[in-house]
Amino acid sequence: MRRLGLGIMMLIFVTGSAMAQDEPVFSADITLDYNSKYIWRGIQVNDESVFQPGVSGSAYGFTGSIWANIDMTDFAGTAGEFSEIDYALDYSGMIGDSVVGYSLGVIHYIFPTIGATDASTTEIYGGLSFDVLLSPYITWYRDINVIDGSYIQMGVGHSMEMEVAPDYSIGLDLSGSFAFGDSGYNSGYFGVDETKWNDFTFGIGVPFNLKHVTLTPGFNVSTMLSEEIGDAVSDRTNVWFGVSLAKSF
Repeated sequence: MRRLGLGIMMLIFVTGSAMAQDEPVFSADITLDYNSKYIWRGIQVNDESVFQPGVSGSAYGFTGSIWANIDMTDFAGTAGEFSEIDYALDYSGMIGDSVVGYSLGVIHYIFPTIGATDASTTEIYGGLSFDVLLSPYITWYRDINVIDGSYIQMGVGHSMEMEVAPDYSIGLDLSGSFAFGDSGYNSGYFGVDETKWNDFTFGIGVPFNLKHVTLTPGFNVSTMLSEEIGDAVSDRTNVWFGVSLAKSF
């Protein structure tokens, strides 16, 4: 909790300084999410309800964010506790006047409820996105701490929006992704020492833009593509729903 508080204070200081220098380039977001399960890269982290708050601030292409998971039941013996806190720093932009965007960043994961002291690991990542039909992207993640391996995700998405009144609209967000892990990644997480396809994930969201906030109910399904990896996890296929409340500044 001390680290979370310090991170929030640092984020407020950095983004506040940027806002004071040049207000139009600064933006901030707060999200409050409820999910019936916590599924990460096809892995069932928690089979029961979770609450996941997040805060981020962006300026000059940089985005700093803090995200956390709180277990709402005693499924993992951590009801009401922060079971995960993630700190991330991202730099994104476009390559010249092209339709190709890029993103570089680092994510530090902390698991306060594992062991006598905080367990943690760190990933770096790099990605390309394309401002064309279906907005395809590819992102490479590399653990530089605990897992000596890489996870590569490819996906597409499409959004539609219809205004129903001034400052009020309803939309539809569709997304799909699939990924594979190299032998180091799969060995570390699943005990499978081979490069294999990992998860396929599909999501539907219906955002209601309500002037000051956005409320998005969503439905998701994820399945492990590799039979060997599917046999190594508790549930090969997971279905869950969630509700997200978001506010932008």
